[in-house]
Amino acid sequence: MDKTPIQTAAAPQAIGAYSQAIRAGTTVYLSGQIPLAPTTMELVSTDIHSQIEQVFENLKAVASASGCTLADAAKLTVYLTDLTHFPAVNEMMTRYFTPPYPARATVQVAALPRGALVEIDAILVS
Repeated sequence: MDKTPIQTAAAPQAIGAYSQAIRAGTTVYLSGQIPLAPTTMELVSTDIHSQIEQVFENLKAVASASGCTLADAAKLTVYLTDLTHFPAVNEMMTRYFTPPYPARATVQVAALPRGALVEIDAILVS
């Protein structure tokens, strides 16, 4: 199966040896996004709501570059440095998704790149 890399300047550039996303057939695998502003590559804020919103905006930009939208999301994985932010994730998801919501796993991690409080990856099916 062919794998096609997805790249857009509308989302932060990869800060390691990975692609923003890979299309394999009708499935698009979005790499984890942290709340970096695409133009500055800096965290948007220390506020969890602002960070979650930026993460979803970054995911939306990569999804768009692949020819999809967040409505095509089948699965999300959410990484939080503090599970007390779980309600904020749920609140923000209702702004970016409508039922049926994508499947989701949420895990607490010790740390994330650049001191981010949240990272989210996604699997899209077009």
